[in-house]
Amino acid sequence: MSNKDNTYILCQGLFKIYKTLDVEVVALRGLELSVNLGEIIAIVGASGSGKSTLLNILAGYDTPSAGIVNVGDYDLLNMNENQSVFYRRKEIGFIWQDNTQNLFPYLSVIENIELPLIVSKFSKNERKIRSQNLLEMVGLKNRRDFKPFQLSGGEQQRVAIAVALSNSPKLLLADEPTGELDDNTSKEILELFNSVNKELNTTIVIVTHDPLISSSVDRAITIRDGKTSSEVIKNNNEFHLVDSSGHMQIPNQIIERLGRKVKFSNYKDGKVILESDE
Repeated sequence: MSNKDNTYILCQGLFKIYKTLDVEVVALRGLELSVNLGEIIAIVGASGSGKSTLLNILAGYDTPSAGIVNVGDYDLLNMNENQSVFYRRKEIGFIWQDNTQNLFPYLSVIENIELPLIVSKFSKNERKIRSQNLLEMVGLKNRRDFKPFQLSGGEQQRVAIAVALSNSPKLLLADEPTGELDDNTSKEILELFNSVNKELNTTIVIVTHDPLISSSVDRAITIRDGKTSSEVIKNNNEFHLVDSSGHMQIPNQIIERLGRKVKFSNYKDGKVILESDE
């Protein structure tokens, strides 16, 4: 659960309705979400559940139809175009699943990383220092002059992360960042996300189908039919499943082990103790 005093992302009663001719498609239906500054979370859900719509709204690429959506000091529902551009340049970094959207194929690794810094008018010396530091962070110091087609899929994703971090955003958004990678490479990318989160205190929101990611972050939030339906909270390597009303859910495998008649036994040291009544 999010601590209100440290809340960085806040969505309340969030709706997004797409209109095409006489048809209305409701992508988000009163979604509720809060994320603390410096937290790393996963958003999971079936295709069409609304998770990508939520990510695009948080990125400033789409506008909600109703509700509240705040990121830091930004009110995303009421920003004008100039404010939206400033928000996208300064507050967020975005990583697409398709690296052709993340990287320019005719630019080298170092040139791709420097490009956002040029747009933001960093000096040549600042660009050099910043890009070199990012190359070292993502472990590609020896690939600085390579073009994207000369890199593996995992290396391309590392460059994409460096590009997204170039303007030192507070919020990093990633859309299926391991969707096209093998298991070992996915694990390396996840470790890099966790490293970025810890070293830079960057808030990270990842939309994913990858169970490796959803089981390795602070919280994994499930969206169903445009609403948050449940979340899994990791606490000291223990996982707690909480539904949208705040009730703790008991996983089926635990119920099967205890028998169908389960009762509350005791509460001690922050832990709920259950026992079988059979």
